Amino acid sequence: MITYSIMAVCVIMSIMAMNDPAKFRKWELHPYTVMRNKEYYRILTHAFIHAGWGHLFINMFVFWQFGTAVENSFLSLFGTAGYVYYAVLYIGAIAVAALPALKKHHDNFQYRSVGASGAVAAVLFSYIVLYPLRELYFFAVLPIPAIILGVLYLFYESRMENADDHIAHDAHFKGAVFGAVATVLFKPSLALDFFREIWTGITGLLG
Repeated sequence: MITYSIMAVCVIMSIMAMNDPAKFRKWELHPYTVMRNKEYYRILTHAFIHAGWGHLFINMFVFWQFGTAVENSFLSLFGTAGYVYYAVLYIGAIAVAALPALKKHHDNFQYRSVGASGAVAAVLFSYIVLYPLRELYFFAVLPIPAIILGVLYLFYESRMENADDHIAHDAHFKGAVFGAVATVLFKPSLALDFFREIWTGITGLLG
């Protein structure tokens, strides 16, 4: 499965980078270097390395939790072409999530970024499009519909975009939006299914 293959690459490259500062610096997203030296490969490689074990574990756990479900759903919807759509979803999200940093920090030598969070957010929001009323656990405790968690996520990331906390909130937000939009573009009828399921849920609660 593609999900497990991506996870394996992330773990291997992250371990290599954490144990070799030269590799870490070579693979990280450094907009200043990307734009001046045309090292565009960093746009991809930065999403496969992580700053530490906690960073790696959180991203891989969330990716495993939703990636396997989305990948299997794509295979059901598109047959073997689902592998291609799933790869486009993940790789496309990496590129889209990197754009804000490239635009905002191309003159900032100090800015650096690593991690798969933007792509993982895309997979999460693809899941939300597919299963808007599935229960997810907010803070691993409170069960809420996936669509509510999605709205809270977007609200939080949008409010935190200018926060000085060394987290790429703008990458998370754009990755999430890309994931939802790409899923609908892959199969436009999913948009109707999405709103129909939400409407059914609402009428069920009111009735």
